[in-house]
Amino acid sequence: MTQSALLTPHNANIRAQFPVLKQMLDGYPLCYLDTAATSQKPQIVLDAMAQYYANDNANVHRAAHQLSARATLSYEKVRDQLQHFLKAKRREEIIFTHGTTESINLVAFGLTAQLTAGDVILIDSAAHHANIVPWQELAKRTGAVIKPIPLDKQCRLDINAYQALLALKPKIVALCHVSNALGTVNPVAQLVQLAKAQGAITLVDGAQAVAHLTLNMTEIDCDFYVFSGHKMYGPTGVGVLYGRFDVLDNLAPLLTGGEMIKRVSFEATEFGSLPNRLEAGTPPIAEVIGLGAAITFLQTELTEQVQAYEAELLNYLQCQLHALGEVHLYGAFDDNIGVVAFNLADEHHQDVGILLDQQGIAVRCGHHCAMPLMHSLNLKGCCRASIGIYTHKDDIDRFIAALASVKDLLL
Repeated sequence: MTQSALLTPHNANIRAQFPVLKQMLDGYPLCYLDTAATSQKPQIVLDAMAQYYANDNANVHRAAHQLSARATLSYEKVRDQLQHFLKAKRREEIIFTHGTTESINLVAFGLTAQLTAGDVILIDSAAHHANIVPWQELAKRTGAVIKPIPLDKQCRLDINAYQALLALKPKIVALCHVSNALGTVNPVAQLVQLAKAQGAITLVDGAQAVAHLTLNMTEIDCDFYVFSGHKMYGPTGVGVLYGRFDVLDNLAPLLTGGEMIKRVSFEATEFGSLPNRLEAGTPPIAEVIGLGAAITFLQTELTEQVQAYEAELLNYLQCQLHALGEVHLYGAFDDNIGVVAFNLADEHHQDVGILLDQQGIAVRCGHHCAMPLMHSLNLKGCCRASIGIYTHKDDIDRFIAALASVKDLLL
């Protein structure tokens, strides 16, 4: 695989839009391979948020003056963008939250009245803690029973085991689209179809998918799909809950107060309609506007050519790690997305990460908020290198050279 095959002028133009990537760390150019934790932000996102604060700063939906009108228009325009981006049927199916974690908590809390003791909740064994703990809390409130969906020996979701668990008629099935720890891609449309055939409510965590894949809620057909802005080149502090209108409209609100009401008296309160009913309080206005800019960026730059480039680059990363020797890869497949999980021999992942950082290489080390998955792999943790739309072959080569020096030092 040649440099020219991987490093196209178009990708170079994309990278130039990210100011943070131009910096030096201790004399080394920054090599950012931690996009799965949070992506960097292009200039268009920074400019959109600065424009709001400099010129349109006002609360939304609540005032008659021009600043509020402009802020409200910009805020609600992003809901329309997301409807198109996700191919949702209605704009009211888009709820703004503060991130994937809040989105899942909102759903888990909102379903409380719909569960009874003994109801089964199935959870993907590779799930992020944010797609485990809220369901455990729901089970505590209702007496429901949590059952993990096992993985097979290749760290893929075990379809046969999944179908056997579906025979229990679960009330809820919680899946991840792409594993944040391993990069494994689930066939979510198939998994959702099987779950719905048994009458289950389905939620898909798309936090690791949204920056890499073209999404279509009609094709996936899940009841809920959740993700965060900061993993798709947008700001921190904003996320999205997509829900099919009928199931979304039956959720009890997690937060109550201003904005989400229709009428309040000291005798009773009548909640408003969607989407306001699930968006209590002042929303993250600047962050939503920044998210809109990130969507524009992705719709412009995440072409089929760039998606193919990312896949080729990840495969190159896997091959180079194999070739280095003394490196253990976990769940490494040609169809993985964005992430490679590895350890260097028996060395502690944190030691490896610190030594890489001293050479300007940023990777993630730890359990990756997936402790049940780490336990199933008999690991206390691992290193994770993750790529984004701005990653170059040069980044991979620098990382491999740095890891080789760490190997020489430690082994």
